[in-house]
This record gives sequence, C-alpha cells and structure tokens, in this order.
Amino acid sequence: MHGEYKAPGGKLVVVDLDVEDGVLRNVRVAGDFFLEPDEAILAINGALEGAPSSADATKLAARITEALPESTVMFGLTADGIGIAVRRALAHATEWSDYDWQLVHTGPQAPALHMALDEVLTAEVAAGRRAPTLRVWEWASPAVVIGSFQSLRNEVDLGGAAKHGMTVVRRISGGGAMFVEPMSTITYSLSVPESLVSGLSFADSYAYLDDWVLGALGDMGIKAWYQPLNDIATEAGKIAGAAQKRVVGLDGGPGAVLHHVTMSYDIDADKMLEVLRIGREKMSDKGTKSAKKRVDPLRRQTGLAREQVIENMITSFRDRYGLTTGEVTEEELVRAEELVRTKFAAEEWTARVP
Repeated sequence: MHGEYKAPGGKLVVVDLDVEDGVLRNVRVAGDFFLEPDEAILAINGALEGAPSSADATKLAARITEALPESTVMFGLTADGIGIAVRRALAHATEWSDYDWQLVHTGPQAPALHMALDEVLTAEVAAGRRAPTLRVWEWASPAVVIGSFQSLRNEVDLGGAAKHGMTVVRRISGGGAMFVEPMSTITYSLSVPESLVSGLSFADSYAYLDDWVLGALGDMGIKAWYQPLNDIATEAGKIAGAAQKRVVGLDGGPGAVLHHVTMSYDIDADKMLEVLRIGREKMSDKGTKSAKKRVDPLRRQTGLAREQVIENMITSFRDRYGLTTGEVTEEELVRAEELVRTKFAAEEWTARVP
C-alpha cells in the first residue's frame, strides 16, 4: 500500500507498507523532508512496524513521538503528518496527479445557477460521469450567499440587500455568509472524488484542498496560510473562506467532495456592513472588532487586475496537476436549471432556516 501527504507549508511524506494479520508490516517512510539524526528514520519505521492497522493518525503519531531520539529535529515533517500518510495508504487514497483535471470557466451566471451547478457537477463526479473539476465562477449579479444551516434573518439585512440590488441565495454547504459583487470577488469550486481526501480528517481535508491556492498566491508574492477551520489568511487579514459538502455515490458507494472558496479581490466594506448582520460574538473569536479590518482584498495585496489573478491561479493549478479546458454539458445545464426552479430560487429553500 502506498500513501502520500503534504501538509500546507510542509514537505511531502510518502509511506509504503503492507498489512498482515491486522498489523502494519514492512513500513518504509520517505520524502523530501529534513530529519536529524539519520537514525531517526529507522526509529520512525520501527515505531510503525507492528502497529494495529485500525489505529488512527493520532495514535500512530504518538507511537512515533515516543520512539524518536531526544535529539531529533524535524523540518517539513511532523509525527502527525506521517500518521496521516499511513492512514491514506490504508484507505487507498488517490493523489492529485492520478486524475485528468477539467477546467470549467464560462461567462457570468446568475447566483442561483451557481448554487445548482455546484450540486450537479459534484454529483456527476460522484457517479463517475465527470472528471474531477475546477470551476471558476463569474457572477452575473451581486449576491449574498448564506450557508446551508444559517438563519436568513440573523445573517442578512433584507432591506439592505434590496437597497443594493443583491439576490440572496442559500448554498448546499455549511459555513458563513458570502458578500459578492461580480468584479470584486473571485470564487472557485473543486468537485473531487472522495478518495482524494481519504484518510484525512474533515479539518485536514480543508487544508489539503487549499494547498494549491496557497502556492498560487505565493507565486504572486502573497504569503498566505490556512487558518482553521476554513479561512485563508495573510499578515494583513483574511482574504478567503472555504466551505465543503460531501456527496454520496451511487448505491451508497464512494462519493465526492465539493470544496468551494470565495476570495475578496476588492470589497465595499461599508456596503457589506449594510447587508450582512455580522454579530459581535462572531467578530470576538477572530481577534478583531471590525469586519472591515478582518478582510484584506487581493487587489491591494497583488496590484494585479482581477482577470490576471484568476489567470495566474489557473496557470498554477495547470502547472501542478495538469488541466484540460472543458464545459458544462447540455444535460448538466438542464438539470441545474431545473434545480434553480425547484430549489435554489425557491423561498422554501432560501428561508428553510428563517
């Protein structure tokens, strides 16, 4: 069995192993990390040898930590990361490079149609009828997008939204509200097979699926990091938020994961505060008293046009994993438009948590 894991900001960890009678055998840990002294790698392999194959990543990490020489120095490597790589090997996890990735980047779409396309395309990936897909959104109109479980009246000032011509829609994933203006927001979705995040905890899957965009931002001169649970931040403040939804496969088989991210390219903070009801409690756990101070747009940090930032992101993804330009099929679009009519544009869905 073979497993790989690269934590954000870390180095690649590769684990090859066998399982015999419910325990790990012939464990070999490798990678491009730095480790001193040399014999520490033997201690790591020895700690994993004979471990129960049912042990979770935390228990495996504890075995490793206990076995390491006191003088051990790790750089780009952690015991937790090794434990995750082992779990990914045992789960037969796939890697980014195992797939022929498809790019969908079409013209502006209505907010409700974006919600529907996320559901349809991810279901198609789960069914095996669509390749893993990176979809870059273009917005036809301003919107407030609330999380699946948020209260409509607690999150949105409907009078403020109407004043600024903003449509309110509810997405299928959890998380917080998104304030969207077409030329001030960069949004993308990843629809990926569940096996890509096999062996990862829910929290770890966010960091794992965000890693490529951290690299893309780095290429543009922005030092960004994953901030649990679902933010991407820099020293200047938050620049993006992510959300996920797991989709069950056919007949209960392996499914797919929808991971979408909204990035603030530019933002009218005064308008945002008129539209969103951002409570004091939410702000208090972010270490700031002002929503204006919490979001720092990409326009200021990069000095690049929005279109150039998007192109740089797509290029970075293509350079890492390959990316073929595709499209939404006619059948997928028909299904999405039906979902708009029956679900995403319907008051029953938008106000399902009043």
